[in-house]
Amino acid sequence: MKAVILAGGEGTRLRPLTSNQPKPMIPLVNRPMMEHIVRLLALHGFDDVVVTVAFLANQVRDYFGDGSDFGVRMRYATEETPLGTAGSVRNAADELDETFLVISGDVLTDVDLGAIVKNHQEVGALASIALKRVENPLEFGIVITRPDGSIERFLEKPTWGQVFSDTINTGIYVLEPRIFDFIAVDEVVDFAGDVFPRVLEQKLPLFGSIVDGYWEDVGTLEAYLTAHQDVLDQRVKVDIEGFRIGEGIWLGEGADVDPEARIDGPVVIGDNCRIEAGAMLRSYSVLGTDVVVKSDAFVERAVCHDHVFVGPGVRLRGCVIGRSTDIRGHARIEENVVVGDECFVGEQAVINPGVKVYPFKTVENGAVVNSSIVWESRGARTLFGRRGVHGLANVDVTPELTIRVAMAYGTALKKGVTVTTSRDTSRIARALKRAVIGGLNLAGVNVEDVELATVPLTRFQIRNGQARGGVTVRLVPGDPDSVEIRFFDADGRDIDESTQRKIERILSREDYRRAFAGDIGDIEYPPRSLEFYTSALMSTVDTERLHERAFKVVLDYSFGAVSIVMPAVLAKTGVEALSVNPFASTASVAVALEEKSSRVARVADLVRASGSHLGIVIDPDGETSTLIDDEGNALNNEQALLALVTLVSEARPGACIALPVAASRVAERIASANGADITWTKLSAPHLMEIASGGGVDFAAALDGGFIWPDFLPAFDATATLVKVLDLLAATGRTLSSIVKQLPRLHIAHETVATPWERKGAVMREMVELAATRDVVLVDGVKVLHDGGWALVLPDPEEALTHVWAEGDADQAARQLAQEYARRIRQMLR
Repeated sequence: MKAVILAGGEGTRLRPLTSNQPKPMIPLVNRPMMEHIVRLLALHGFDDVVVTVAFLANQVRDYFGDGSDFGVRMRYATEETPLGTAGSVRNAADELDETFLVISGDVLTDVDLGAIVKNHQEVGALASIALKRVENPLEFGIVITRPDGSIERFLEKPTWGQVFSDTINTGIYVLEPRIFDFIAVDEVVDFAGDVFPRVLEQKLPLFGSIVDGYWEDVGTLEAYLTAHQDVLDQRVKVDIEGFRIGEGIWLGEGADVDPEARIDGPVVIGDNCRIEAGAMLRSYSVLGTDVVVKSDAFVERAVCHDHVFVGPGVRLRGCVIGRSTDIRGHARIEENVVVGDECFVGEQAVINPGVKVYPFKTVENGAVVNSSIVWESRGARTLFGRRGVHGLANVDVTPELTIRVAMAYGTALKKGVTVTTSRDTSRIARALKRAVIGGLNLAGVNVEDVELATVPLTRFQIRNGQARGGVTVRLVPGDPDSVEIRFFDADGRDIDESTQRKIERILSREDYRRAFAGDIGDIEYPPRSLEFYTSALMSTVDTERLHERAFKVVLDYSFGAVSIVMPAVLAKTGVEALSVNPFASTASVAVALEEKSSRVARVADLVRASGSHLGIVIDPDGETSTLIDDEGNALNNEQALLALVTLVSEARPGACIALPVAASRVAERIASANGADITWTKLSAPHLMEIASGGGVDFAAALDGGFIWPDFLPAFDATATLVKVLDLLAATGRTLSSIVKQLPRLHIAHETVATPWERKGAVMREMVELAATRDVVLVDGVKVLHDGGWALVLPDPEEALTHVWAEGDADQAARQLAQEYARRIRQMLR
C-alpha cells in the first residue's frame, strides 16, 4: 500500500535546531524523526512511499535514498514554493492512483496504521482522519464526530469556550484519489482548513478513527524533550539503537565508559562515545555518536547531538546541544536552552534558561548570556584573532576552512594581483600553505612563494616586490598543537580590522570570485629574496664598526626558518657565532616551542663559558626573541625593552621611541634623561607597526619581546634586533650587563575581570566618568595617572575580559591599585 510522508516543513518553532536542517531530520534518540515514521510504515505494510520535500530537500534525499535500506520503495516530490499540507500531496498526485495514507514526517507515534486503513475501507469513506484524545486540545484542531464516527465539524485552534470535544486531528489521513478533485493545482491548500470543510459541505463520507497508541507533535523544544523522555520510559514503541546493559541504559557500539563514571538510567549513549572518570550522566540524557564527556561533567535531561564535546566540570541540565558543538571546561547551560550546530561555548560561560544560540556562534569565556544569540548577533565568533586566523591544527583550522578563507582573501583583492606566501618548518604549515595557494589561485590571484621563511623576511618581500598582500602559515607561539594563518597588506603589515571584516563577510556569504580556467592564478618562486633582505639590513648599520668590535655571540635558532636567514647576515658583520639548534627541522620546532625556558638557561651557560658579548634565543617565527647579557643573565621582556630604550636614546640623541601605553613609566624617564621622546601607542601590534611606518620613529617596542627598527622594516624582526643591538653596543661602547645593572626594579601588577561583551562599553564609559578629576590618557583603554603610578583599564579584544594594569612605587602599591580598579569594575557589573 502507498503512503505519503510530509517532510517539507521548516520547523520554525524548533529553531535553531532547524536553522540548517529540515525538521524531519532532527535526531530523536539518535535517529532522524522521519526514520521512525518510515520504520512504522514498513512495519504496517506500507512499502511504497512518496516523500514531499521542500526546505533543504537534499538532506532528506541523501539520507534515505531510494528507501531500500529501510524496507520500502521511496520517491520524492519537490515543492518549489510552499503549497500547504494538501497542496504538497497534490504535487505528488501522479504517484497516487489508489487508496493512500498521509502522515507527517516530524511526529512521534506508534499508532496502528493498519487499523485506520481497515476502518476506512469498512465505512467506505472518501477520507478518514486519525483522531487522538488529549488533555489540552487548545493548540490543535478539534474534530467533533457523530456516534457512527462520521465527522460533524472542525474547530481550528479553539478557545476553551469552544472545546466541545477532546479529540484532535493528528494529521494522519487515509484518502482516496478522488480527494484531488478538491485540491487546486499549484496553490496553497491545507487539508484541515480547506479540503475537509468542502468535503463536509458536499456531504461526502468523511470519517474519524480514534487511535489508542502514542502520538506527539514534536513542534516545540518542550515537546522535543518530552518525546525523548517518553521514549526512554518506553511509553512509545520505538527501536533504540545500542545494547541494553542495565535498567534503562542503552550503550552504542564502540562506546567507552570509564568504571569511575556514574550512569543513572534511563539514558542513551551513542556509538563511539567516551565518558571519563568522575562524569555523571543522570536520567533522560541522550548522547549522539562520538560525544565526549570529560571528567566531573554533569549531564541531566540533556540531549546532545553527534560529535559534541563536553569539557571537564561542565553542567548541562534540561537543554539541547546541536551537532559538533564544543563546550569548554566549567561552562553551565541551563533549562530550556537550545545551542545550535557547531557552536563554541567558552570556559566558565553561563547560558541562562530559555536562551537560543544559533549555529556557528561563540559564547566567550566567562560570559553570562541572558538573551538569544541569533544570526545577526554580534555574539558571533569572529574569524580573526590578534594574529590572524588560529585554532587547533586540522581540527579548528582545517584544509577546507583554509582554502575558503584564502578564496575570501583573494576575492577581497583585485583579480590578477600577486600575493606572497610563506610557512614555518612544521608539517601542518606546509600542508595548509598548499591550501592557501590553491584558494588564492582559484580566486584569480597570482602567488609568489618564498617557501620556508621567517615572518620578517615575508614582510620584506611584500614591501619590496610587486605583491599586494601576503599570507604566512605557522604554529602558534607557545602552542605546538595550534596553527595560525596571518594576512598582510601591501606594506607588509597585518591587515586592518576593516579588511578582516570584509574577508569575514565574503566567507559567511560564500560570495567568492571563481576565476575562469584562463584566469586561474599562477605560482612563481622569487629569486634572491634573502640576498636583498641581507643587503638592506646591512645598509642601516656601520659594518666597519661591527668588524672592529669582533663580537662573540651565542644563538639558538629554535629549529626555525631563521637558521636559513641568519648565516647570510652574520657573514656581513664579522661576528663569531656559536649556534645552537642551527637548522630548520619539521619535527623539532614543536619541541622548541615547549622547552624555551630550558633553552634560555643553556644559552646563558654558554655565554658565560665562552665569554661571549651577547646571547639570543630567537622564536621560530623570527619575530621575537629573548636576550642574554654578557654575564649570562636572561632579560625578561620588561628589562629588554628598557635596555634597548637606553641604548637607542644614548646612541641617537633626540630619538623618537614608540611604546605601548602599558609600558612602564621608567621607559619615559630613561628616554627623557637622554633627550629622546616617547610616542604612546595602542597595545595591538598592527597599531604599533602603523605608527612605526609613519616616519620619524627610530625605535618601537612591544611588551612581549618584539622590537621594530623602522629604518629597515616597520615590523618585528629578531634578526634585525640582534644586528641593531650589536651596532648600538659598538656605537656606545657599553656592555649589555652594565645597562641592565642600572635599570630600576619595576613594580607592575596585572588583574583580569570577567566582563560580558555587552557590558564592556558601559565599563569604559563609567571608568572615564570616575576618573574625571584625574589626568587621563585615552590612547588605548583608560589610563588614569596617580601620584607615584598609574592604572590602565582595557577590554580584551578576543575574550569576555577586562584587563587592569597598574604601576606603583612598590609591589604592594601596584597590586593594591590594580585590585582597587578591578573591584570598581566588578561593582559596575553587579
